[in-house]
Order: sequence, then structure tokens, then C-alpha cells
Amino acid sequence: MTFKSTALILGSVMGLSFSLQSIAAVSDAEAAKLGHTLTPLGAEMAGNADGTIPAWKGGLPAGGERFKDPYAGEQPLMTITADNAAEYKQHLTPGQLAMFAKYPDTFRMNIYPTHRSASLPVTQYENARTNAVNSELTDNGNGLSANTLEGIPFPIPGNGLEAIWNHMSRYRGGSLERTFVQVPVHENGNFVPVKITEKMSWPNYLKEGRTEQDDNILFYFVQQIKAPARLTGNVLLVHEAQNQIAKPRQAWIYNAGQRRVRRAPQIAYDAPGTASDGQRTSDNLDLFNGAPDLYDWKLAGKEEIYIPYNSYKLADRGLKYTDILQKGHMNPELGRYELHRVWKVEATLKEGARHIYAKRVFYIDEDTWQAAVVDHYDGRGQLWRVGEAHEMQYQDAQVPWLAAEVLYDLQSGRYLVGSLTNEEGDGFDFNARFKHSDFTPQAIRRMGIR
Repeated sequence: MTFKSTALILGSVMGLSFSLQSIAAVSDAEAAKLGHTLTPLGAEMAGNADGTIPAWKGGLPAGGERFKDPYAGEQPLMTITADNAAEYKQHLTPGQLAMFAKYPDTFRMNIYPTHRSASLPVTQYENARTNAVNSELTDNGNGLSANTLEGIPFPIPGNGLEAIWNHMSRYRGGSLERTFVQVPVHENGNFVPVKITEKMSWPNYLKEGRTEQDDNILFYFVQQIKAPARLTGNVLLVHEAQNQIAKPRQAWIYNAGQRRVRRAPQIAYDAPGTASDGQRTSDNLDLFNGAPDLYDWKLAGKEEIYIPYNSYKLADRGLKYTDILQKGHMNPELGRYELHRVWKVEATLKEGARHIYAKRVFYIDEDTWQAAVVDHYDGRGQLWRVGEAHEMQYQDAQVPWLAAEVLYDLQSGRYLVGSLTNEEGDGFDFNARFKHSDFTPQAIRRMGIR
């Protein structure tokens, strides 16, 4: 049965258009629920009625070995296949059901006991409490108010735009450098990994601290391709805006072949994503990022859905990419799905707006605000792509984030996997710190090599 949260959702809010959703901050009385009936980030503290979702008790403690699986001894409770998927359809998204129909002989989901492992630094909980009574949406929801602190701006969301801003603004370690592969997998199963190094920092974590030039900056981002040789040396720089109307995303590209830096306003919306073989849009990275202004956003309530979670098996350092990537989809024996409460957010393309996705339906994990599953529809109203974020808790850094993200193309039979680090050492370095000068056009010119 679909679960509706009476503690958090007012039925009168669900159908409102954003034109009526101008008040974002909640009362002190509502905010007082955080850390009591609600977790510090706004999830329901209690478990569900039948006990299949436990209460949140703080998540995994800080520290410990990053890739050590705390649930390694568990066996699946059951396996969902094309033969029995109909029995569990109340806990599956339309996109997941479509995957069973597309790959009836090979796609399956191993369902494990649910663990609410998400844990963040105390400062993030404090920020969320402050934001709950202070943060507001600006410019019709396309920006956050200047007083918004790092992390979750709307732990008690009142509309779909607030929920998607929680996903886009959530804590990812503050500052990091990571090396991973993004892999376009062809219909026949062949693939060539694209190795990418990224630097990412929120202004507060820069060595100089926040300065005037950081006004309206959500984060800085540099992406450099390391392999294969034909792409090596291309670099992307992004200054992501906190208010996309006051100052849209700024982007620059260093093209190794031309040996020059140029502005790249096209790195937004449905422009092809970097080195993705056309299998994702720019705003598909992290399942969704960037300006939300092309869509009408509806908060459609909560549901209990099987989503990828505690994906330590998929992150195992002993795996090769050939162990993970198979024809049609990733190796299902490496996936771990658990039943979790998710916010359902429907994004419908505005009249007159243009995007290859006419509708997107997000299933956002209540404990982390990570978009866990996203169903993408084309202009005909047909399911096109199914996105999954295979999440895990980075225990050493106290950061819930990705072991992998994947976009399955139901029409072509191809798929794209990103954020894989199995053959890249630790992959993520959450101790990396940068200067403002590391995120300039001059910096990416120096980085670019052939």
C-alpha cells in the first residue's frame, strides 16, 4: 500500500501550483519537530506500521573504514524478477517495472533488510534547523534566499521545488576531489570507460574562506577527462549559482584540440552531458542538477519504494568494471535494494518550454534527500530513461553519497553508468581543499593537456 505521511504532508498542499507557494520558511513550532518526531533533516523518526522500515537511530557512526560493509553477512529477504514483479508493484516505480519488462530474463532486484544508515556532521543538522525557519525560495523558486546556510534548506518541504532544492543543495562533504569512471554501455554490452577527475567546493571550504566574489555561488566545480586518449585534456569549469535568475550558471570549456578556453552557456538543461555518448543531459548529472525553471514541480506525497541503498557490495575494491557492466544493465547480483520512504516529486515541462524530457518523476530518499530513482518521459508521454542512484554511507567522512549512478535507456537498450571508483583507489578525497584561483578560466587552461 502507498504510504502517506500524516506527520509531514498537508493534503491541501499537494495540488497547489507554485504561484501559490510563496512562503517557504516554517514556524518555530514546526521546526521544533526536527530531532524529535522528525530526524534533523526532516525524515520521519519512526519506522513504518508493519516494521519493514525501522526507526532512525542516528545512522552509522562517524569514522571507520570507508568500504567495509556493515551488513556483509545479510542475505536477501527475497528477489524480485519479471515473474513476480506484479506482486510488488506497489513498492516499485513505473520505470523499475519497465526494466523487468525490457529484460525479463536477466534483470532482477535483490531485496535486503532496511537500514537507515544515513548520518551527517552535527553542523549540518544545526544548519537544517536554522534554514527551516529562515530559508525561502526566490524568483519563483529558481533561487534560494541569501540567508540560506550550507546543506538542506527546507527540511520540512511544502512543495516540489523545495524538495528538489534539498536534493541539489544537500551536503556532499563540503570540498572534495574524486576520480571515477563514466561508462556508456552499448546495446551489445561493449564499453570504453571514460576516466574523469573532479574538484568540487562550496565557498565556505575554500582556503581563503567565503569572500564577496562568492555571493550567489552554490558551489564551484571542475571536471577533467583523463582517458581515453581521444578525450584526454578536455576540461569543464562550472560556477553553480544559488539563484539561477539573478545570475545563471557560468561555464567554461578548455578544448584540448583547439588549445583554448571558451564560455559554454550550453552546459545546461538538455545539452549532451560530458563524454556521455549522448546518453545523458547536462542536468542529468547526479540525476538532476541546475536550474529548475523549465518545469512545474508538484510534491505528490510519500511512498514506500524499493531503492538502491547501502551499496557496499557494488563499491567493493576487488571488483573490475567488467564484473559490474553487463549487456542491458549492471550485474544484478551486485545490487542491494531496500524499502525506504521517499518523497515523490513530479516535474512537468511548462507550456512553451523545450526539453527532451517532457516529464520527470523523482523518488527522493527521505533520510538523505538524494534522488534515488527518477523516471524520465519523452514528448510522447512514453517512459524513456530510468535513473538510479546506488547510495552508500561514506563512513570515514560521514557523507551519504554514490557508489554509482545509472541511466537506463528503455528505447535504445543502452545505458550510462557514472561515479564508479572500483579501480580508482579510494576514489573520493573529502580532505581536499582549494583556492578561488583553482576555479578560474586561467586554471583550466593550465590544466588542459593533450
